[in-house]
Amino acid sequence: MGDPFPIRIPTPAKAHLRCFPILAALICLVAGTLVASGTSNWRAKVDPELLAAGAGPVDCIVLLCAQADLSAAAALPTREARLRFVYEKLKETAESTQKPVLAELKSRGAEVEAFWLVNMIRVRGDAGTVEALARRGDVELVEADFPARMELPAPAAPEAAKALSPDTVEWGVTKIRAPEAWIAGAMGQGVVVAGADTGYNWDHPAIQNQYRGWNGLGAGADHNHNWHDAIHVAGSSCGSDSPQPCDDYGHGTHTMGTMVGDDGGANQVGVAPAARWVGCRNMNKGFGTPSRYIECLQFFIAPTDLAGNDPEPALAPHVINNSYGCTQSEGCTDPAAILLAVQNVRAAGIFMAVSAGHNGYSGCGSVYDPPAIHAECFSAGATDSNDTVASFSSRGPVTRDGSNRMKPDIAAPGVHVRSCVPGGGYGSMSGTSMAAPHVAGLVALIISANPDTAGDVAWLESLIKHTAVGLTSAQGCGGDAADQIPNNVYGYGRIDALVAVTRARQDMDRDG
Repeated sequence: MGDPFPIRIPTPAKAHLRCFPILAALICLVAGTLVASGTSNWRAKVDPELLAAGAGPVDCIVLLCAQADLSAAAALPTREARLRFVYEKLKETAESTQKPVLAELKSRGAEVEAFWLVNMIRVRGDAGTVEALARRGDVELVEADFPARMELPAPAAPEAAKALSPDTVEWGVTKIRAPEAWIAGAMGQGVVVAGADTGYNWDHPAIQNQYRGWNGLGAGADHNHNWHDAIHVAGSSCGSDSPQPCDDYGHGTHTMGTMVGDDGGANQVGVAPAARWVGCRNMNKGFGTPSRYIECLQFFIAPTDLAGNDPEPALAPHVINNSYGCTQSEGCTDPAAILLAVQNVRAAGIFMAVSAGHNGYSGCGSVYDPPAIHAECFSAGATDSNDTVASFSSRGPVTRDGSNRMKPDIAAPGVHVRSCVPGGGYGSMSGTSMAAPHVAGLVALIISANPDTAGDVAWLESLIKHTAVGLTSAQGCGGDAADQIPNNVYGYGRIDALVAVTRARQDMDRDG
């Protein structure tokens, strides 16, 4: 199991310190020199998918060289201070550097959407616009932003789901010993979980009371600062810019149920039933793009009202569930924008629970798509009720970026997981999409047991790893020995809520 879990000393969270701002400045300097001399190889800065797209209008992400240096966030004394600092620094960087690029795009008649979580601009323009952007010295990369259907578990039909016999507590929730953690007093109270997914059937009886925007019967709902629709085009039952949580696929409702679902009766499907939730739709009927994923993460850093105004970092969630992946076909050939986004979310003290992917049939090295590949995300593989890895669960190591990083980080129930589906029913799905919400729910339990851990992402990750039930594999991925823990199939093993909550509370007693 590795080193014993360390005693926590109450210090600020250690945000990931990257050298990107320095590197970016050097790239900008060199790029500016090359442009001035007329020798710039602008094509090297453009996603191959864009180069192959032809002369017609294309959707792309323009990543600027200048990126905010957030390293000072780690020294700030509270989670709230880190959130405020990160938000203000990111906004300041974007607003001070995007104007020249936006001016050129306006002169060309291109459609634009400016972002600040990552200093980038989403653009719809022709091949000439792409070339002109790539020739600029203040532009680092031009990435594709193409829609692609996610490999999401197929949702069950509501009619069939309603016919299923309800369980008092879903098997995965019991397997990770969440009910025992509840008895110990940790149910997610005081914690906000977030979901970035296909949307949410917010008034489903198992998740309505947990929605932060629900004020109870007679008061109704307030979706401001609690819901954002990142889909701005029609094409599904939700339409565009839905003013209330809506799920056009069924996947998001299922994942939220696993995090917090409890109808107060015979359907206890969630790990942290006392937590509150907020949500963002980042896929249009299962189709996602890098810019939509990033837009939802941006909303969670500083939730806004429905008009996109009044951003408030104090309302940011503690943990985000991300049951999706960004493929090469949609613009993640060089996933620099996604990487920066998850680094900045982590710097703000928000935990990123991510599904490892469904490429396990390909064998070792199949954790391949962002954000699961990144060190800044906590990736979950899927296990069945016997603690056996699912055949579809992606294995490490990560070869895509040359890191050979061990992934997944952890394992959780992900086979025949019963949870909410739109229409008020329940259904079973299988996938690492079902495993990651168990991890997000566990984070909520831990923070409710010891509120001082909120925002300390590295400590939370270490606690979950070192309190897991160790599992081994003879598959030998990445040269793993048959008795090695952690390994590239299960990570550190299957999560255990009771042990994690107990250790977190013991640590609080020591701090006191």
